[in-house]
Amino acid sequence: MPLHRPGSPRPRRLLLAGALTAVCALLPIGQASAAESPDATASAAAAATATATPARGTARMGMGVVAHDGQAGLPADTRAAQTEGVDVASYQGNVAWTTLWNSGVRWAYTKASEGTYYTNPYFSGQYSGSYGVGMIRGAYHFATPDTTTGATQADYFVDHGGGWSADGRTLPGTLDIEWNPYGDSCYGKTQSAMVSWIRGFLNQYKARTGRDAVIYTSTSWWTQCTGNYAGFAANPLWIARYASTAGTLPAGWSAYTMWQYTSSGPTVGDHDRFNGALDRVRALADG
Repeated sequence: MPLHRPGSPRPRRLLLAGALTAVCALLPIGQASAAESPDATASAAAAATATATPARGTARMGMGVVAHDGQAGLPADTRAAQTEGVDVASYQGNVAWTTLWNSGVRWAYTKASEGTYYTNPYFSGQYSGSYGVGMIRGAYHFATPDTTTGATQADYFVDHGGGWSADGRTLPGTLDIEWNPYGDSCYGKTQSAMVSWIRGFLNQYKARTGRDAVIYTSTSWWTQCTGNYAGFAANPLWIARYASTAGTLPAGWSAYTMWQYTSSGPTVGDHDRFNGALDRVRALADG
């Protein structure tokens, strides 16, 4: 058996190893993991942020489209047969309407309200700003069927900017009914209950304004949450699909009136096509 002389390096190495082991044992497991893998900690934080429920009132058109339906390509430039539009909400703030007009945008929708608890603080400036540069404009309401009835929300919408004027430049209001950013995709409703809720909104809106509200939705949401109900064909369809074509439409509609085709277009993000030349946009405004 080999002998170790006093002052030899082995005992010192053993002492150092023991000290290091003791220090590591005192560290919390979470701190040790973070030190070993900072990327894992960053990824976990990003995931938590991505899945956080947004604040009520911050919903906007197409908020869940990419997550549920993806995004693939852009449509061909068919503006000779279609008319470019945009939709905006409070998160865009003060919009560069002149820039949009000069780029060929001729119509716009502004978020007016959500549920019966929120109105867009930028609505007046956005709504009048689009009108001021010559656009044909309209307002939309983000539906929350889990909070109040459809009829109640229609009244709230009309009372907070969602009405219609026979001035030739005001489009009928839009019901934005889509993926729920705050919880259950279908707002906790059965398919038949959802159809009833939508009907209540549409009937009350028409009673208040004399116009059939536009319905904004995606085919995937409509299929899942209404059972692909086919009974609202009298209402103009605004389809949400971020791809080179509008794809399969919900049951009951043979054509779309408007198509939101991207959330990453110039100036404001959300860009749309009206299915027809500018005279067809004016015709919808005229009623």
